[in-house]
Amino acid sequence: MQTIPDEKRMKELLKDALNEFFEERQDLLREVVADAIEDVALIHAIKEDEANATVSRTEIFSILEGEA
Repeated sequence: MQTIPDEKRMKELLKDALNEFFEERQDLLREVVADAIEDVALIHAIKEDEANATVSRTEIFSILEGEA
């Protein structure tokens, strides 16, 4: 009797579970991706304005909202 599944089988089970989860909850996947994109945009905005003494909240949000 085998009590510990092999690594390959565990990977398959995890992939299947994640695929099923994201198929059922596509809204969560979209939200995670959108949050990640916003984080990257914020990082770029901060790096772009590092040369300035200060970066205003308005400037950062205008970049994030695509107005800059």
